[in-house]
Amino acid sequence: MESAAAAMRKASSQSSLADPDDFDLTRLLNHKPRINVERQRSFDDRSLSELSASGAAASRAGWGYGGAAESYESMYSPGGGLRSLCGTPASSTRLSFEPHPLVGEAWDALRRSVVSFRGQPLGTIAAVDHSAAGEVLNYDQVFVRDFVPSALAFLMNGEPEIVRNFLLKTLLLQGWEKRIDRFKLGEGAMPASFKVLKDPKRGVDKLAADFGESAIGRVAPVDSGFWWIIVLRAYTKSTGDVSLAETPMCQKGIRLIMNQCLAEGFDTFPTLLCADGCCMIDRRMGVYGYPIEIQALFFMALRCALLMLKPDGEGNKEMMERIVTRLSALSYHVRSYFWLDFPQLNDIYRFKTEEYSHTAVNKFNVIPESIPDWLFDFMPTRGGYFVGNVSPARMDFRWFALGNCVAILASLATPDQAASIMDLVEERWDDLVGDMPVKICYPAIEGHEWQIVTGCDPKNTRWSYHNGGSWPVLLWLLTAACIKTGRLKIARRAIELAEARLARDGWPEYYDGKLGRYIGKQARKLQTWSIAGYLVAKMMLEDPSHLGMISLEEDKAMKPVLRRSASWTV
Repeated sequence: MESAAAAMRKASSQSSLADPDDFDLTRLLNHKPRINVERQRSFDDRSLSELSASGAAASRAGWGYGGAAESYESMYSPGGGLRSLCGTPASSTRLSFEPHPLVGEAWDALRRSVVSFRGQPLGTIAAVDHSAAGEVLNYDQVFVRDFVPSALAFLMNGEPEIVRNFLLKTLLLQGWEKRIDRFKLGEGAMPASFKVLKDPKRGVDKLAADFGESAIGRVAPVDSGFWWIIVLRAYTKSTGDVSLAETPMCQKGIRLIMNQCLAEGFDTFPTLLCADGCCMIDRRMGVYGYPIEIQALFFMALRCALLMLKPDGEGNKEMMERIVTRLSALSYHVRSYFWLDFPQLNDIYRFKTEEYSHTAVNKFNVIPESIPDWLFDFMPTRGGYFVGNVSPARMDFRWFALGNCVAILASLATPDQAASIMDLVEERWDDLVGDMPVKICYPAIEGHEWQIVTGCDPKNTRWSYHNGGSWPVLLWLLTAACIKTGRLKIARRAIELAEARLARDGWPEYYDGKLGRYIGKQARKLQTWSIAGYLVAKMMLEDPSHLGMISLEEDKAMKPVLRRSASWTV
C-alpha cells in the first residue's frame, strides 16, 4: 500500500478527494492509539535548550503563572475523570457544581452543527440559522479557526474522534496543489475552510477547500496552519495519544508549515510579515505588517511544533534548531518592542526622532505626535498590553484581545506582563469587556481614519464587527488567560454577563455598540463558535486542569543572550 504522503493527490482546491486518497487515512482512523501512560512527564514540557541539544525530556513543569492554578495540576488526567451533570468532564467531585441550564442547550446546538464525511464526524459548520419563515440557512463551511473552540469542547467532553478526523482530513487538504489565478501557494499553506459536497449520482461525499481564492480580498489564512498545530497538541495532551502526532504524515505537515514560516528573505525582524485580512480579522482593518495576533499564534505554534517533532525524524533536527533560534529572537522582540504600559508610554512620548546607528533609543523611529489622544486617558498607571503592530515609523496602539490572550497562554508574555494585561482588563472593564464579552479590539476607528483604513467598509463601521465589535467566542480565551494568571473572578464575571443574553439572543456571532449592547447588524444567529466558546469557558472554569491542553509554561531557556550585532562598529 502506498504511503500517506504519496497518497496526497495534486488537485485544484475545488477537486474532490477520491477513494484511493483515503486508504491510509482510514487505516489511521481505525488504528488503536498508542497511549503515553507515563504521566510523570510529558513531551510538551521539555525546555528549548534540551530539545535543541539532545531531544531529551525534562522534568514536568507547571502550566500556570498563578499559584492558584498550580494546585489543579495533580488532578489532571487526560481523557479521564468523572462527568458532571451537564455532560462535561470533572476531575473531582469537589470541583463540580450545579450546571447552568444554558449548558445543555449549548451542547444541543453544537451537536446540530456537526458535519460528517463518509459516515464519520469531521467538523462543525460555522452556523445553523433560520429565516423568518423557519427555513434552515446553513453557513456550511468548516472554518479551521472557527473549529478550534469546538475541538476543545469535544476534547474536554471526552469525544476526541471528531478532532482526530478533522486533523487528518485538513492534513490531506494541505497536500493539494493550491493556486490563485496563475500563482501557486506554498506547500505548507492550510485551507481557510472546506465544505462537504454531496454527490447523489455517485453516492459519495466530496471535499471542496478554500485556500484564500474565495475569501474577501483573496488573502490566504496565515493563522490556519498555526491553529492546526495548536489543536494537534491539544489532542495529544487531552488523550495521551502521541501516535497521531508521530505519524510521518503529521511530522511532514508540521515541517511544511514551519518551513513556510521560517523561510529566509529580507526580514530584519523575527516577527512574521502579513497582509491585511489574514487572520480572525479577515477584512481590511489596518492590521497589515506585523499584527500581534499572528505573532502570538506564530510563537505558540513554534513551541508546539518543537514539542511534537521527533528529534530522530528525517529533517527534524535541523528544523528544531531553527525553531529554537527563532523563538529566542521572537520572544525578545515582542516582549521588548510590542509592550506598552504607563512608563513605556511616557518614554515614547519623549522620544527623539531621526536617530541613526546602534545607539538609537527610538529604534523604529516612532514619531511621538503619532500617539493618539485617546491613549493618554486610556492607559492606567497599573496595567499594560501588547500593542497591535510595530514596524518602521508605525506603532498601532490599539488593543487586540486575541493576541494578548494567546500571548499569555503561550507564555510569550512574561509573568509580570501577563498580570499587567489582567490588571488592564480590570481597570478598563467597560472599554474592553462592556456588557458582552469580549471586545475584539479597542478603540473603534471612525470618520476620515475609517475611510482610509477600511476603504469605507460598510460592515466594519465604528463599534461593529471587527471594528470594536464584541465577540462571544473570545470568552474562552479570556477565561483561559484568567485561569493561568489566577484571576478567576474576572472569568466568572465575564461568563455571567454572557449567560444573561447569549441564548436569549440566539447565540449571535457578534454584538455592536461601545458596550456591546446590541446584536450585530449583520450577525448570524446560532453561530457555532459563539456556542463552543461559551462551553469551553464554562468547562475550564468547572475543571481548570483542562487549561493544560491549551497553555504552555514559560521556558527559562528562552531568555535571550545579548551579543553585539555584526554591524557593531567601534
